[in-house]
Amino acid sequence: MSPAHCPACGAPAVPWRAARAGEPGMPPVAMERCVACGTAITVSAPHTGPKASAAPEVPDLHETGAYAPTLPIGARLVAPIQRAYDAQRLRLVRSVVAPGATLVDAGAGRGRFVAHARDAGYHATGIEPSARGVDHARDRYGVRLMRAGIEDAPVASGSVDVVTLWHVLEHVEDPAATLRVLRSWLRPGGVLLIGVPNLSSWQARLGGDRWWHLDLPRHHTHFTARGLRALLRREDFDIVREHHVLLEHNPFGLWLSLVSRVTPTTSWLYHALKRNARTRPADLVPTLAALPLLPAAAAVELAAGLAHRGGTVAVLARRR
Repeated sequence: MSPAHCPACGAPAVPWRAARAGEPGMPPVAMERCVACGTAITVSAPHTGPKASAAPEVPDLHETGAYAPTLPIGARLVAPIQRAYDAQRLRLVRSVVAPGATLVDAGAGRGRFVAHARDAGYHATGIEPSARGVDHARDRYGVRLMRAGIEDAPVASGSVDVVTLWHVLEHVEDPAATLRVLRSWLRPGGVLLIGVPNLSSWQARLGGDRWWHLDLPRHHTHFTARGLRALLRREDFDIVREHHVLLEHNPFGLWLSLVSRVTPTTSWLYHALKRNARTRPADLVPTLAALPLLPAAAAVELAAGLAHRGGTVAVLARRR
């Protein structure tokens, strides 16, 4: 059953639309939207006719398809770009918490950011539920991650200076409960850095139900910047700073969402690089034709970020 109220601000949520699933071949998924903050919710029942499917209860959805453990095509080539992403995220942390502090990356993936923070002088560790992430972090970066979910992670109360939660909150079923756990880890005055897709962004509007960052049904909550701020305040965090000009996800997200308007497969290039989609002329030709538009998409996304309508948003918040 779908939630009766918005998980961000608590206002009523009403039927909104059925949107394309993030995985090729899956049926559309029904969504509801908050009447106050605009945050949307992936629901468990259809509301717009026979084409809207219930959100599948697939236990390994974060281990298959685009999230399968196989390394994507060109992984080594994009490594310098990923280092630039990590450097920007670390600058956000450093703006409020100096090196030497204790940092926990909740949902650490393959451990890349933990390694970057450790090399910069932070006492950094990470929480990651997947075995492949823990193994990759150990083998590639020499980083030992704790294999656990956020709720059962062995982190002592009041022991952490900064927690980073980067594109994780949209995946959890109860965002408020997750923030309460993270708040308990932080010392009084400790800082949370959180990044999520921004449903109030220009690219969300332009992409429509083909917006790359919907990623249905993996994403449960689709925050607006306003909704994220409301949730943080409800859970006893004070907003320190909000950022919309972000290298990671934003320029590529706008370009890919626009290209998806004309390709049969939503986010085809992303899935092709993840070895998760076949190469068909109907997808390949318009994608190649759109490659020269990448700089223009980056410029539009920069303008969106400066207007506080970036495709993703990062918020620094301090525990009261």
